[in-house]
Order: sequence, then C-alpha cells, then structure tokens
Amino acid sequence: MQSSPQFLQPSAYPLPPKQIQGTSTTKTLSIPNQCCKFSRRELAIGTSSSLLLLLGSQAIEPLNLSRARADELPDSPDKIEPEPELEPEPEPEEPSRKVDYCSDQNVTNRAFLEVSVDGEPIGRIVIGLYGDGTPVGSARFNKLVSGAAGVSYRRKEFARIMPNYVQHGGLRSFGVDAELAKNTGRTMTIDNLVDEWEKQSEGCQGTKNVARSVSIIVRDPSKPPPKMKLVARKGKLEIDQEELGKDVNGTEFTIAVKDSPELDASALVIGRVLDGMDVVERIGQVKTVKENTSSPYFRVAKLIGDKRAVVAERGFNRPYSKVIITNCGLMD
Repeated sequence: MQSSPQFLQPSAYPLPPKQIQGTSTTKTLSIPNQCCKFSRRELAIGTSSSLLLLLGSQAIEPLNLSRARADELPDSPDKIEPEPELEPEPEPEEPSRKVDYCSDQNVTNRAFLEVSVDGEPIGRIVIGLYGDGTPVGSARFNKLVSGAAGVSYRRKEFARIMPNYVQHGGLRSFGVDAELAKNTGRTMTIDNLVDEWEKQSEGCQGTKNVARSVSIIVRDPSKPPPKMKLVARKGKLEIDQEELGKDVNGTEFTIAVKDSPELDASALVIGRVLDGMDVVERIGQVKTVKENTSSPYFRVAKLIGDKRAVVAERGFNRPYSKVIITNCGLMD
C-alpha cells in the first residue's frame, strides 16, 4: 500500500504544534489553510517512509562530503596508492624433448684432411668431431682418419660432387680395404651407426646437414624396405625378412657446402668444419659428369632394368679430375 502523496511532499509552510481531533479512529493535523485526515495505518506507513528518507539523506551527505574533501586535498607523499593488479605469471613451458644435435655442439677432438686435385695440393680441412653427441660415429671417423682401424682415408678419392655437398667415396667393403680391416679384427658393421642416426633424426629440429656439417653415410635412402616371407627351419615355418640390395659400409662421408636437407635421410652428422671451407668450396667447383635422368632413353632403360642405366647412374656427378686425400690424421 502506498502512502499518501501529500505526506511525502514537504509542505511550504512550517508545521504548528500537532492538534489531535476527532474520534479514536481518526486523527486530524491542524495545518494553516490545510486539513488532512489519516487513518492509523496510513499514519504508520507515512511515518516509517519519512524516517527511512531522513536516515538515507543523512547517510549519503557525509559520504558525499568526504569524497568532496578528498578531491580537494592535494596529493600527499603519505597517500597510499592502490596496488595495480598483477597479471598472472605465465606457466613455464615444458622443455622441448627435441635437442639440436646438428650445430653448436661441444667439439671433443679435431681431425685434418689434406686434399689435392690432379696432384696439386689445394689445402687442409680441419674438422671438429662431436664425441659427446654422436660417440659411435665420431669414434668410427677417428679410427679411419688415424688408421687405427687398420685402414684409413689416405689416398682415397671424393666420388661425388653435388651442388650442395661433396661426398667422399670411403673404403671399399671388398678387396684390400676389407682384408686390412679384417686382419686387425675390425668390422664394417653399421648397426650402432643406424641406431645413432635414428636417435639424431628424432631429436634434431629442422635440417640436420647444415652448411659446414660433416656426416657419415649410414643408409641408402633409395633402397626398398625388406620383404616379409615364410621360411622353413627345422620343420617349422618362420617369418623372415628378405633384404634387398646391399647396405652401405658406413665409411663414406660428406661435407655440406650449403644446407643439405636431402642428406638427412641417409647421413649421420658427426662434426663440422672448423677451418678450410675454402678448400671444400674449391672441391665443389671441380667439373663433373652431368646428370641425364631426364633423357627418355635413360628412363626407359631404368624402367626395364637395363644394366647400362645403372652404370650410367653411378657415373652421374663424378668429378673428371682426381680429388684425393693425400694425408689425414688427428690433431689432438
């Protein structure tokens, strides 16, 4: 129930002392030029509403006054500024599982290669090996450079010269090289090298064979996967893998003149060139047999398995000049 509008609006005249007239059910307030009658219920509600309005105005006025005074006061040095809300600190990112094995690794020891082109010395290449990151591949290269494996890279040729890298032919897995290695109790198995290459492939981000990288060839990317077949052994049928082609012997190595992502599928990075990149670039400038894979005759011969296509393919990118390692060894 709403109170009377006349009661809520303040009167323009001062109120005289209250004079109560009438019966017990009604009370009359004497106001000059006005006379209003209220029931007890209306009077109670009107009184409560006036009290609430009075209390509300008294509570708001001090608050407004305090705010006005605060605005007028100059800033004091003792005034405490509210602290700005701090943004929540970002959660620390989990360390990446991938580790870059390809660059800026610790060099454990150094090796050198002295190279000649058609009998003319062109300089020395100094290689830093990653003994901590690739211990198996570095140990293999150390033994072949120093001759500790019974054989070495001395007097061996660079077999391929590509636009992005140069490739040394390594040691033969047959003939004199294999016989010398066998006499010293060494083998040319590459099982551990493949395991190390797989670990590097999983852990290295981006291109592994970047410029200046030295790598060992541990697999042939063109070799098809082994076929599964049933073999009878001792009266039982067993599943075996039929190997196709011949594995590399893990002695060929490459030196990247430029970033060479095409080597990532076959080569294990074991070090980098510390000095003598001008010698590597000089090797890369030697004239070679141009590829002729776009020839229709070569395509047909390759498709039907003609041996002449295989022989021709092996000769692609081979240098016309003899690029030989005349001397090699460890420096420390």
